[in-house]
Formats: sequence, structure tokens, C-alpha cells
Amino acid sequence: MKLYDAHTHVQFSAFEKDYKEVIDRALAAGIGIINVGTQIDTSRRAIEIAHEYKEGVYATVGLHPIHTAKSYHDPQELGTDEKARGFTSRGEEFDYAAYLALAKDSKVVAIGECGLDYYRIDEGGMRNEEILKRQKEVFQKQIELAKEVQKPLMIHCRPSFAKATDGQAPKRTDDAYEDALQILSSFNIPHSSTQCIFHFYAGSPEMTKKLLAFGAYFTFGGVITFVRDYDASIALIPLDRIMLETDAPYVAPAPYRGKRSEPSYVVEVAKKIAESKDVDFEAVAVQTTKNAKHIFKI
Repeated sequence: MKLYDAHTHVQFSAFEKDYKEVIDRALAAGIGIINVGTQIDTSRRAIEIAHEYKEGVYATVGLHPIHTAKSYHDPQELGTDEKARGFTSRGEEFDYAAYLALAKDSKVVAIGECGLDYYRIDEGGMRNEEILKRQKEVFQKQIELAKEVQKPLMIHCRPSFAKATDGQAPKRTDDAYEDALQILSSFNIPHSSTQCIFHFYAGSPEMTKKLLAFGAYFTFGGVITFVRDYDASIALIPLDRIMLETDAPYVAPAPYRGKRSEPSYVVEVAKKIAESKDVDFEAVAVQTTKNAKHIFKI
């Protein structure tokens, strides 16, 4: 593989009719795929798809923080049938034994997408402490799982926004990252058998310095091709801590913006990283692929 899309979701409903064609396009271009689970069904489906391919396609298993409680229903992820609607109306209880059985599969290379999502837990200006507590508890259980199976953590952190003042636009905080860092530290993560990867990283430069010192890895996706918010952090992070992603079907990079994203588009992310760091595309391809092979043991 020349490149790896380290975080994608080709097992989602958005690809139900053409996932084979999507994966074949990526593999033909020398792009490997890590299909990331977000709840029990998408985790199982990621494994099923991975076993359809001898090499180049892998899976992760995990429970996304927004699915630990009643959440917005995204038909691109779960589809539109009655079962999917029922799932999102109740949230999912994390079944450690069920996820452990999935995590032991030879095609599973990480635990997650797990972590903390504070974007929608503020109601009427008040933080929903019950949801916050549940997210933390489920995150902790998945850290325990990652340690047991000795696989890395694929971490989702989405912070809240500070209230706008004096006519200024609200600014993203680092609250979810700060809490995740505290939780990971309490479990002695990272260590030799369980690394941590912050997917779709969006922390401040100050947070970036903390996470670099902590030993974290980072993935960046299509959004960096059309906004400048991530430039400062990308400049701080050495290539040996960076991996590429699309988070497909979401946030397609330029020049595909507005379309359904897919793993073959990760080449545009690699181009942007090369431009931002003023290095050759080949240097980005070689190092980020080396990182993926090292972290995921593939």
C-alpha cells in the first residue's frame, strides 16, 4: 500500500449499494483502508467486509460517544429501517464481552471509535452531566478493552464551543481533549502495547503540545484542504506522528467538496499535508504509511 486511509466508514449505509466498487477503487490506487466501527452493528459489518479481502482492508470495533445515549439519527451511518431508528432512540449499553469477542478477530486492528463528544451535551446553557458521565464510563471500558487485547485506541474527541462575547464568534475549546487526556493518563496510556490516535484532530496549538508530549498520534482529513484552522497544529506535529484519513462518507476534501467522500480521496489529504509542511508528497506517503503499519501492526 502506498497510502492508508486510517479512519473511514465504508461499512456505513451510505455505501450499502457500492462498497465493493469503492474499496476496489482505493486498493487499485494502492490505498489501504481501516473501517472504523461506531456501535455493535457497524463494528460487526466492518469485520465482515475486512474478511472479504486478503489484504489492505481492516476493521476497528467500538462504541462512539454519541451512541451511548439518545442521539441524532444519521441515515448515512445506520440506514433508515425500523431497527436503526430503534437503536438511536435508546442508545447502546456497552457490552464488554460482545466487544471483546469482536476485538479478538485477526482483522481488527484497533478499539474505537471511542472517546468524548461535548458538542451536543449542553442543553439550555446547562451541561448534561448524566450524558457526560456515561460517555466517560464507556470510554474507560474501551480503554480497558484495548489494554486487554493490546491494540491501539481510535479516539473521537469533539469539544464544546465557548459562548460568544462582544459580538465575537464562538470559539472551540479544548475541554474534551483535556478530559480525555486525564482519563488516558489514569490508565497509563499510551504504552508499548496500547497507543492512542486522535482522529479528526481539532485541538488548539497549546493542546497539541500537551498531546505530543503525552505520546499521541493524530489523523487529519479532508477538512484541512479547505479551511486554515488546522495549520498551526499540523506545523507542530512531526510526520512520524501523523496519519491520513477521510472519515468517509463525511467531509470530502477539495476538489470533491459536497460529494460523498471515499477512501481514494485520501490522496488529496496527503497532498495538503505535503504542502503545509513543505515536503515532497512521497515523503508524506512513505512516513504516514510507515506510521499506520507500525500502529496497527499490519
